[in-house]
Amino acid sequence: MDVQLSEFQTALQSSVRQFVNQEVIPVASAYEHKDEYPHPLVNRMKELGYFGALVPECYGGSEMDAMSFTVLTEELARGWMSLTGVLGAHSMVGWMINEFGNDEQRQDWLPRVAEGKMRFGIGITEADGGSDVAALRTSARREGQDYIVNGSKMFITNSENATHFAIMARTNPKAEKPTRGISCILMDRNLPGFSASRHLDKMGYKGLRTGELVFDDCPVPASYLIGEENRGFHQLMATLELGRIQVAARAVGLHAACFEDSIKYAQQRKSMGKPIAEHQAIQIKLADMATSLEAARQLTYRAARMKDQGVRCDLEAGMAKLFASDACQRASEAAVHIHGGYGYIKELPVERYYRDSILLQVGEGTNDIQRIVIAKRLVEKYPA
Repeated sequence: MDVQLSEFQTALQSSVRQFVNQEVIPVASAYEHKDEYPHPLVNRMKELGYFGALVPECYGGSEMDAMSFTVLTEELARGWMSLTGVLGAHSMVGWMINEFGNDEQRQDWLPRVAEGKMRFGIGITEADGGSDVAALRTSARREGQDYIVNGSKMFITNSENATHFAIMARTNPKAEKPTRGISCILMDRNLPGFSASRHLDKMGYKGLRTGELVFDDCPVPASYLIGEENRGFHQLMATLELGRIQVAARAVGLHAACFEDSIKYAQQRKSMGKPIAEHQAIQIKLADMATSLEAARQLTYRAARMKDQGVRCDLEAGMAKLFASDACQRASEAAVHIHGGYGYIKELPVERYYRDSILLQVGEGTNDIQRIVIAKRLVEKYPA
């Protein structure tokens, strides 16, 4: 791959790949099949500083830019996509605190974020609405020095293992526009009235707990408001630029795993007297996988670099997420076909790649929603 990475990014790529090859890949399938949270791997990621990837150095973090975080995510996803979920929401919330929080919040929270002592989830989706964030029903009513939060959130990653959650809640139900009445509030899972009500048994993305959060007259200190009241929607949109780049990077890493396993297997497996890599039917699949992998990587890296330049990149991030996740799903299906019966059994990770790939088309805004967002931005960008 001919991609210009900085000296730091090249070293990061090499070190994460070593961690993945030596410590993740040998145990990932065992954790995944048991749907067991990988505490030893998570602790290693703490030791390696991954939890502080986006935290400024002055607070003990690595202060990675979006491009470096993309490299980190891609390499982790190549080994086991669920590990990127441990860091995904956590890093997004940490970025929000640094970007929109006040000095007291940064000084109090970010050092603990970098150490992994505070571990985050983010509460956006509700049972009656996912991509339509403006329609959320969870409410936060101000009473004295607290917000009283009521409602629920569904499909929340890290629901059982995060210590805190950034919750999108409606603080002004009478706002002229629904998007103007939403705030972001950080909630400690030990608050009275807070509960993680159930563990969702998923098709893929296993080992990582996903569940429902319920808030019943849950009092949250007003000092836990992140940014301005009623500006949460706009903060979230800025965060989702980075979030969609991260999901695209997950797809690139998983796609790379599909391709690497398939091209190796195709040269070892023989049929009709020769390696199946010499059969045109397999060659076509490999060519498509490699081409779409390179295209997805370039789209993702371009969006990351735009983010680092401070340029609006919701269009490019959406394109990267859309293309990379669709390409990843096609690659995972092709990998199953290339491996034949071995691609369908749990002795090899190929069937896991297929199950995990579906999530990337659904999470962080479904791909149909991405297409609509992209089309709207294109009309804005190219008016008649």
